Amino acid sequence: MTIRIVLADDQPLIRAGLRVLMADTPDMEIVGEAGTGAEAVAAVERTRPDVVVMDIRMPDMDGIEAARRIKTAHVLMLTTFDDDEYVYGSLRAGASGFLVKDMALEEILAAIRVVANGDALIAPSVTKKLIEEFAARPEPAPRAARPVDGVTEREREVLTLVGRGLSNQEIAGELVISVATAKAHVARLLAKLDARDRIQLVIIAYELGLVRPSTGGG
Repeated sequence: MTIRIVLADDQPLIRAGLRVLMADTPDMEIVGEAGTGAEAVAAVERTRPDVVVMDIRMPDMDGIEAARRIKTAHVLMLTTFDDDEYVYGSLRAGASGFLVKDMALEEILAAIRVVANGDALIAPSVTKKLIEEFAARPEPAPRAARPVDGVTEREREVLTLVGRGLSNQEIAGELVISVATAKAHVARLLAKLDARDRIQLVIIAYELGLVRPSTGGG
């Protein structure tokens, strides 16, 4: 399966470097490029990619606002800045992951594959720490009143474990179910809660109070 990608960065040199890298990657295809946030939104509407590799700081419309407007693709934020504010802003906008431009190119390719698969980019242990900090911030959660009608008791258990940063394998072990069953529960939660990916499920678990910053250690 080929991963369809839109590259959005206001620096042509960055886009050219990624384009050259992906040219020799058989499972990836660049279907569009953009130099501004507005162009990125338009490119997504036009090409329907699987993943958008998005710079945060761009003219006209920044990457965070563009990510907020993109609903049909996974967004992987790419920047030279590693300030927490950019991480939190990206996650609140619905981004699936966050990278800095000085990462190895192989790591960027691996991140694209992870995000395209609908998984969180960040390892579970890192996700837990990041979202604990996210949940403890004073800014009110935009989906605090999200309804959970139709979510079964077992799915609530799975959502709680996702919120604690557990992988599908770890969830299966905790609940004594198969990995395939755990993955199916996560897929149903994504659909029922209108969540784009696992990162958003973690955030929702905290917003609903299923998991608190002190839960799960770390």
